[in-house]
Amino acid sequence: MTVVPTIVRLDSSSSIRHDWCLDEVNELFAKPFNDLIFQAQTLHRDNFDPNEIQISSLLSIKTGSCSEDCGYCPQSARYDADLTPEALMPIEEVVKAAQRAKEQGASRFCMGAAWRSPKDRDIERVVEMVQEVKSLGMETCVTLGMLTEKQTEALKTGGLDYYNHNLDTSEDYYSEVITTRTYQDRLETLERVRDAGINVCCGGIVGMGESDIDRAKLLMELANLPKHPESVPINMLVQVEGTPLMGTEMLDPIIFVRTIAVARILMPESRVRLSAGRTDMSDEMQALCFLAGANSIFYGEKLLTTDNPMTSHDHDLFNRLGVYSGGSSHVS
Repeated sequence: MTVVPTIVRLDSSSSIRHDWCLDEVNELFAKPFNDLIFQAQTLHRDNFDPNEIQISSLLSIKTGSCSEDCGYCPQSARYDADLTPEALMPIEEVVKAAQRAKEQGASRFCMGAAWRSPKDRDIERVVEMVQEVKSLGMETCVTLGMLTEKQTEALKTGGLDYYNHNLDTSEDYYSEVITTRTYQDRLETLERVRDAGINVCCGGIVGMGESDIDRAKLLMELANLPKHPESVPINMLVQVEGTPLMGTEMLDPIIFVRTIAVARILMPESRVRLSAGRTDMSDEMQALCFLAGANSIFYGEKLLTTDNPMTSHDHDLFNRLGVYSGGSSHVS
């Protein structure tokens, strides 16, 4: 990326901002790698224990047959991705999966359903799941697609802690990946969730063929929301046979680490989650991501329908790095 430098001096005392401009974000991406990592790690240490990683576990509670055309997703009914659709899981099975996740060290249990938007009767069942999982002493998160105000309030009343709804990419590149819902649809769901007082989990996917500018615009959009998402998952595209994005050129790992670092700088009090794509990342790349400010991961062998590192491997990596699993709040 060729960028004409502008003078932007940020230090660990910088206040939370919601007015980032594209030139500033581009300049961060263009910094010498060591300077960028140092700045991100400094801010990280100001807001979090630098050796503590929050652990979440993700379960697909309703799989496949989705009407959306997200180009990365094998759960779309439009693609032949060799995926067997499954109806909404019984509550007892969800609770058993949550208990296993807790025993493995997860503090948050995330439940994902392949819907464009759920029906009210679906929300009633999900609320029961949320309440049962919370009774285990875990934080809860769901991702269900677009919500109405009534559905959002039902989830809040039911005790939901986090709602995940990713922007995926920049508004400019969005139509290259998804055409069945608009960027504004996503922003409106985020607004409903935020207004209801539910914590927001919102990030994106990189490596989908987007440009450097698209990655900068995605992070700028997230950082300029009225309130920073409490969790910011940064996903590397997992390429699945049968989906339109299969065969996309792989993203340079250094660019991915830079994306993590810039997310940390723009949103210093948010959990930045190293999410999908870790099976294709070396231990050294993941270590660099932690150094750049990532402080959350998903445990478990599956992320909805795609592979994730074995829990035993994550335990081993944590031990080698001298990091440990912990809670979800930033240092006050």
